[in-house]
Parts: sequence; C-alpha cells; structure tokens
Amino acid sequence: MNITIIGAAAGIGLATVERALAKGHRVTALSTHTESIPPHAHLTKVNGSATSVSDLKKVMFGADAVIITIGTKNKKPNTLFSDTANALVKAGTALNFKAPVLIITGFGTGDSSMFLGFFMKTVIRFFLKHQYINKTLMEEIIANSELNWEIVRPGILSDGPLTKKYKVLPGLYKGIKIGKISRADVASFLLEEAENPTMLKKYPALTTSV
Repeated sequence: MNITIIGAAAGIGLATVERALAKGHRVTALSTHTESIPPHAHLTKVNGSATSVSDLKKVMFGADAVIITIGTKNKKPNTLFSDTANALVKAGTALNFKAPVLIITGFGTGDSSMFLGFFMKTVIRFFLKHQYINKTLMEEIIANSELNWEIVRPGILSDGPLTKKYKVLPGLYKGIKIGKISRADVASFLLEEAENPTMLKKYPALTTSV
C-alpha cells in the first residue's frame, strides 16, 4: 500500500512510519522536520506543513490511506489542530479523496470528556486544556466533512514496547476505563485500520489491556 503519514517526525507518527516500512508498505512522510526520520528505500520524505492545502494535496495524491498524527508542545491557546482539519478537508475536496483518513486526537476530546477518570481529567485540565479544546474543534470539522474518516482516541501515551495487548473500545459507556497505551501499540492499530478499515465514521478509544 501507499500510505501517507502527516506529522511523521516524532512520537506516534515516527512509530507508524517505522512499522509501515517494516511491513513492506511505501510511505510518504510529511513534516516540518523530516531530517529526524531515518532514510529507507520505500520512504519519501516531504518537508512541509500539515496546515498547507498545497502540501497536503501533494502527499495525499495517490495514497491508499492517510494517517494524521500531528502534535505540539505548545500549551498555550493555538489552532494547529483545527487549521490542519480545515486544510485537510479542502485538500480532500480538491482531490475528491475517498481513501481512509485516520486521525489521532486523544481520549478526553469531544463527548469522551464526560468519561475521563480523575487522573486524566486533572492532567488535561492543568496541562493540556488548550490542546484538547482545539482537538475537539478538529474532530467537529472532520466529522462534518465528506472525508472517509476515523478518529482515534488513545489514552495516556507511553514509550513502552509493542505488545498488541490493547483494547479497542468503539463506544462510550458509564464506567469505561481508559489508561495508558504505548505509541508503538497505537501505531500498530493505525496500520491495521489503514490496511483493513473496520471503524470508519467512528471514534475508537485505545487503552492497554489489564
């Protein structure tokens, strides 16, 4: 498959690039800092911005699936996620893009905020509030678009190893428990969904099994 990964230089994005290449896919990686991505014969690195419609059109053209894993360390109010969503919708419309678009946000966005445990609620309130406000707006923009989307909400991210021992929870319910999950396991799930989408137009939550 030809898989495009946007926000590919670190974290879940880099883990997804490495796993996709290991599985034999051809990968196009978009980031403002692609120099940190190790070279590979099946990897095309594109320096650009996730908020640029023209950059997105370049890397989405011909892709069998697109994975969005953007992130920011900026804790102040910002519009990275909503700007990316708006650009993604415009690029998708221009290309008449029908392939799956998998988007990472986080458990605690949108309606999932009502189901946060005490620890995650505290972390988001004091450290990630503005990111989650804008991630929620991103979800709304994507969900109201014509894209063939899937919004993935992992729990607290860790740098733990790939285990494949995680739960995929497609719905919200009273008593739902979402804890940690490694970036490697999130990357594994994203690739499985890119290869064989089973939750399009849904909001699966990811957490490590206990």
